[in-house]
Amino acid sequence: MKVIIGTGKAGELKDDLLVIPVSLGSETAGAVRELSAEGKRAVARRVKMTAYKGSSGARLLVQLADRDVLLVGIGGADDRDLEYLRRAAARGRAVAGEVRAKKVAICLSGAVRPERVKAAIEGFTLAGYRFDRYRSGDKSSYAGPSRLTVNGTRLKRDAASRKAVSEAGVACESVALVRDLVNEMSSVKTPSYLVKTARSITRGTGIRCEVWQGKRLQDEGMNGIIAVSAGSAEPGAFLRMTYKPSGKPRACVAIVGKGVTFDSGGLSLKPAKAMEWMKQDMSGAAVVLGVMKALPALAPQVEVRGYIAAAENMPGQGAQKPGDIITYRNGKTAEVLNTDAEGRLVLADALCVASEDKPDCIIDLATLTGACMVALGSSVAGILGNDQGLVDELIAHGDQTGERMWQLPLVEDYRSDIKSSVADIKNIGAGYGGTITAAMFLEAFVDDVSWAHIDIAGPAFAEKPAPYAPRGGTGFGVRALLSYLAKI
Repeated sequence: MKVIIGTGKAGELKDDLLVIPVSLGSETAGAVRELSAEGKRAVARRVKMTAYKGSSGARLLVQLADRDVLLVGIGGADDRDLEYLRRAAARGRAVAGEVRAKKVAICLSGAVRPERVKAAIEGFTLAGYRFDRYRSGDKSSYAGPSRLTVNGTRLKRDAASRKAVSEAGVACESVALVRDLVNEMSSVKTPSYLVKTARSITRGTGIRCEVWQGKRLQDEGMNGIIAVSAGSAEPGAFLRMTYKPSGKPRACVAIVGKGVTFDSGGLSLKPAKAMEWMKQDMSGAAVVLGVMKALPALAPQVEVRGYIAAAENMPGQGAQKPGDIITYRNGKTAEVLNTDAEGRLVLADALCVASEDKPDCIIDLATLTGACMVALGSSVAGILGNDQGLVDELIAHGDQTGERMWQLPLVEDYRSDIKSSVADIKNIGAGYGGTITAAMFLEAFVDDVSWAHIDIAGPAFAEKPAPYAPRGGTGFGVRALLSYLAKI
């Protein structure tokens, strides 16, 4: 889909569908006033006839002689709230599919900052994502719009607008990669498949991609990955990718992702229902790959190191057993009381290596605990860390990109819940505060490095369609991290 910037009045555009965000009480204002006299009258008639109000998400489709006009309500939101614009654009993409529009324009009013351009493109593009490679006869013949125009009479075709268009395109491509990986079935998406993907996206980019498998994992003491993989026919893997900017980096950021490509629970077997979506348990690793894919094009002046701990957790012959003890490369030991709390076991390996590499900060992402979903639901990620400044920055970038995070505390009194009688720590707590005790387990492997842990168990996978994501993988985390890296 080609994306262009438009600076004319809405009535002068030649697109099949005009999408106009309208606020509550101003249903016939803004870009609606830029329509032709006939168009303004038609919209006003429909608004009056239907008693349409521009409440958040409310749609009104008006068919003119030569095009369709869609009003999308944004409620009382103002120009600083970018999420309303993403969601309005997403609703425009849905209607574009209904009317089979080939050319669509999103008509904005007022001062159109580059951030608004980017948000409109993101919402529209991401809402059009589909994972249909395994469908047969019910694929849609509509391939989507061939052109999207982001239009505003006060919009400039300048370098800032062109940069916004480019950045939105790169971010959406990375999110699509993450969604494809998460949605892929686990029989295909093994740890070796993640390795192949990493090599593919880094080849020829200048990003160094290092892979540890087999004997190298043993030699490097990656015993968490080895233990979790022991019950599977699929070997585990560890990946380290390094992006370096052309000039002196302003900082060095490590991003760590959990890559459990399927989680049966191991010998602590999950119920059948709980296994249905366990193909998504590598969402954190997919986010790392998505971020690394975007870096050569966005070129932030930051060194970024991506780490992935990949394993398949199965109950086969040789599987680790409750009561086993893992000795990690940093010398710490962990008692495994529940093999279904495996994500923290593999992440510990990756956090050890990331800490040894001495970055300025470490950010890990993982579909780690169902407890986080109990606390925050399916739309908000939990965030915990040992550096309040880092946590605050990530929350702010999450708010800006529509990837919301809520801080949970590292309660010192809970630390005793993961103290083991036979090892340094154990991999499950006392039953309550599971997200907090899981984060405390991880904290044992980050040394003194500034660190934030993002539990994406809820928002990484949508069991019903999200505002600009169909059912399945969402790619949550990619855009917030890219925004953070760009502002360092």
